[in-house]
Amino acid sequence: MKMHNFNAGPCVLPREAVESAIEAIRNFDNTGIGLLEISHRTPGWERIMAETEQLWRELLNIPEEYEVLFLGGGASTQFFHVPANLLNKKAAYLQTGVWAKKAAKEAKFYGEVEIVASSEDKNYTYIPKDYVIPTDADYFHITTNNTIYGTEIRKDIDCPINLVADMSSDIMSRPIDVRKYALIYGGAQKNVGPAGVTFVIVRKDVLGKVDRPLQTMVDYRTHIGTEAKNKSMFNTPPVFAIYVMHETLKWVKKMGGVEEMNRRNIAKAELLYNEIDRNRMFVGTAEKEDRSIMNVCFVMAEKFKDKEADFMAFAKQRGMVGIKGHRSVGGFRASIYNACPLESVQALVECMRDFEKLNA
Repeated sequence: MKMHNFNAGPCVLPREAVESAIEAIRNFDNTGIGLLEISHRTPGWERIMAETEQLWRELLNIPEEYEVLFLGGGASTQFFHVPANLLNKKAAYLQTGVWAKKAAKEAKFYGEVEIVASSEDKNYTYIPKDYVIPTDADYFHITTNNTIYGTEIRKDIDCPINLVADMSSDIMSRPIDVRKYALIYGGAQKNVGPAGVTFVIVRKDVLGKVDRPLQTMVDYRTHIGTEAKNKSMFNTPPVFAIYVMHETLKWVKKMGGVEEMNRRNIAKAELLYNEIDRNRMFVGTAEKEDRSIMNVCFVMAEKFKDKEADFMAFAKQRGMVGIKGHRSVGGFRASIYNACPLESVQALVECMRDFEKLNA
């Protein structure tokens, strides 16, 4: 039976990237030494680092005035790295989910934090509108996609101050105008690789402006380095995770880039949302205008609440993996990131239709 992976992260990866990583573990770059054993100072690895950065720049049209860094610690570490480097007096945050709330909490260690708007009043089922961004803040922080609640900001907003975005779960899913952001960061384990590496895209002119001294590893300038060979390698980088990122981005480019990813993702999301809206047994949880094309969240209709466990078991028998909703929302969540094939979404839709025929 074919398994269909809808895990929220770590999640489905391109088969090509997985197979390439397996081979590299055995023998990296024809050295006779495996990827997990090589020195990160070998010429072959320095080439992979340079190529990975170039792929980022090419796929997202990243201008020269931005640095691209590959760090450890996950996006949660960036929750305090960002304010450490950018917050002098006050920062503004848009609170659209648990991760946005946690990011704001960490920023409070460094200065005043203003929550400009929050959708917590309705369990984060919508993206706040008509808020005012304070122009006296050092930066405005947004979380573009909310994995737990299935909402997404799908356009690059106009911001009068430095805009910072956590794009952990929708980076490379659509074209973005990098110039509208001062800093973009995220964990790789959704669209651009496995857990273990964090990407940071930062405009160089925003750094070095805070009054506080910074710990060496917290300061982004440490990881930019003065020589190309030291970039993102002040300490040993997460070699395996970066290699899989390299192979994943090669796949994105081969498939047609972020424009093609966007086309595919919209098609997958429309197919699944249309079934949720048609099917008598299911109801979407996010406001329609704010629905994510990365994480599709839905629950049983009130009339069929007692069938939730039955559907979960039915879906499991049909090869659906990872569709259980987050504990704070319940129900179901299908994460349909870049590498999730259309046939998996079609299989889930057929599963929902067949369950309806049997139970409704």
